[in-house]
Amino acid sequence: MTSSLTAVAPWLWVPVVLFAALAQTVRNTAQRSLTAELGTLPATLVRFLYGLPFAGVWLALLYAWPAQPPAVPHFSAAYLGWIALGAFFQIAGTAFLLLAMAERNFAVAVTLSKTEVLQVALFASVFLHELPTPLALLAMVVATLGVLLLSLPPRGQLLSPAAWLSRPALYGLACGASFAIASVGFRGGALALGAETPWLSGAWGVLIAQTLQTLGLGAWVALKTERGLAPLWPAWRMSLVAGSMGAAASLAWFTAYAMQTTGAVRTLGMVEVVFSYLVSRRLFSESFTRPEKIGMALMLVGLVLICLQGV
Repeated sequence: MTSSLTAVAPWLWVPVVLFAALAQTVRNTAQRSLTAELGTLPATLVRFLYGLPFAGVWLALLYAWPAQPPAVPHFSAAYLGWIALGAFFQIAGTAFLLLAMAERNFAVAVTLSKTEVLQVALFASVFLHELPTPLALLAMVVATLGVLLLSLPPRGQLLSPAAWLSRPALYGLACGASFAIASVGFRGGALALGAETPWLSGAWGVLIAQTLQTLGLGAWVALKTERGLAPLWPAWRMSLVAGSMGAAASLAWFTAYAMQTTGAVRTLGMVEVVFSYLVSRRLFSESFTRPEKIGMALMLVGLVLICLQGV
């Protein structure tokens, strides 16, 4: 999708993705404390439920701010289908990750879930006909190698063939595939909408996707968990932090999908791992191991390469 904004500033997707990754890091930190307090599924619901008002306010500002308000885009069946696809698989990816974490040995699963970027390249090629350039493909491979080094399981598990063929490993691959399909769905929606600006495309996408996710996951939590939705309301302060940061991250991701290919956006988005590691090491005053240093260096090389594509 090409807009007048991206034509003038084709590099603008880079700071948008960096902001998305930073906001997502803050949201993840808030959600960790909510998970301990509320449970995993209610804490996941928080990011959608409490994020919806912020998405609505942002969309309203986009229409109220200009002297000449933009036109409301046409919501075709194709657009709604892409967004629904992305919304469903985003929840499915979370579910597969939770299934992996419920297993006694999920280290390999977490490692395999990091193959999301390479799976994004595959699914985007098949469904959107977005073939990565040689430089972009190199960046994806290098960055993925870096993040795999950062998340490799202990040596005993690493050398065990059974671990890589286990049920948790399949959960990890399914998790990466689900998040990859979700990204492709949101990019497909941006292409199908044809909004006047990427900002409008992102705002409408987040509002519709999070409405679907709130209704779907909210119904599941209400009907399938012991206390239903009741625990969500007393924890409103931290939930607002998680919801606002989650909405900010989602708005930036969706806007970036309207500016740049899925593979490029998700590859640069791996900078979130760097942010998370820096926060973790800062909080616990831990030093990096040699494999972690190599992994971090490879990731940074991959991120620089993806930013250089098309330059």
